[in-house]
Amino acid sequence: MTNAGHSIASGAGETLPLGVRIAVLLPCYNEAAAIGLTVRDFKTALPTAAIYVYDNNSSDDSRKIAAQAGAVVRSVRQQGKGHVVRRMFADIDADIYVMADGDATYEAAAAPDMVRMMLADNYDMVVGCRQSDEQAAYRSGHRLGNRVLTGLLQSLFGRSFTDILSGYRVFSRRFVKSFPVLSAGFEIETEISVHALELAMPVAEKQTAYAARLEGSVSKLSTYSDGWRILRMIMTLYRTERPIWFYGLLALLLMGGALALSVPLFLTYMETGLVPRFPTAILVTGMMIIAVLSFMCGLLLDTVVRGRKEMKRLAYLAYPAPADAGSR
Repeated sequence: MTNAGHSIASGAGETLPLGVRIAVLLPCYNEAAAIGLTVRDFKTALPTAAIYVYDNNSSDDSRKIAAQAGAVVRSVRQQGKGHVVRRMFADIDADIYVMADGDATYEAAAAPDMVRMMLADNYDMVVGCRQSDEQAAYRSGHRLGNRVLTGLLQSLFGRSFTDILSGYRVFSRRFVKSFPVLSAGFEIETEISVHALELAMPVAEKQTAYAARLEGSVSKLSTYSDGWRILRMIMTLYRTERPIWFYGLLALLLMGGALALSVPLFLTYMETGLVPRFPTAILVTGMMIIAVLSFMCGLLLDTVVRGRKEMKRLAYLAYPAPADAGSR
């Protein structure tokens, strides 16, 4: 176990145990105006951490500026934040991972406290919930979209986070190394949130300041196209992680429609002994068959999902808890 009596001072005045390897992961795409400041702020907040900047085909001087600021710079050719996160999680070996965007909007000074929270209570993820009164920092369209998507996630999965789209997160090693990243773009945060909820991981949230972008720094998030991608990701995850509910609802809708169409047929048959609308009868029969098949698919897939979840859980448990970081 880590000796809590030996610690190092962080940039925020907190103390962190010796021997804990901390990596700061910064995805970057055309952030020449902000990446240098972002790296310097995290070096100040976490002076013993290794700072990694993963450049995603920037056409400006982001790579050069990040290296001059003291970061280890690497490249990812596949375009999209999800691809960048996949590479970062696969490449970097650490005990604690701090992930933020390279646009200098997140509060680097909050990182030591988020790490301390993780180590103190063995959390696997601490989410930095964005708080800002600046309209330019957090556009109204993004605020509304975040609330809608957060509410949808809550209604579909029963639990959620205050800010599911926050890019500021601290992860344990067992989270990072057991997380099969499948996303390609900005929907990665949604996938991360659902993964934590599905495995019932211990997680926490901390309110952090969120600043406006620096002059010359432009948001890469599209309110509508990326919002649609995130919504599609939520529905896909609901279909794959909650198949009995997804296919059960489909079966219920088909069955309800079939019953509604069959009532006039049944009444006519009771009166005349005939079925004059034969095509409608065929349609009703087909809808009932599809409804039963849909429900059976849900049952079978639910068994598959349960087995897959058990495998994910075993992979997750193969790594030590955050409080044991540095004791190996």
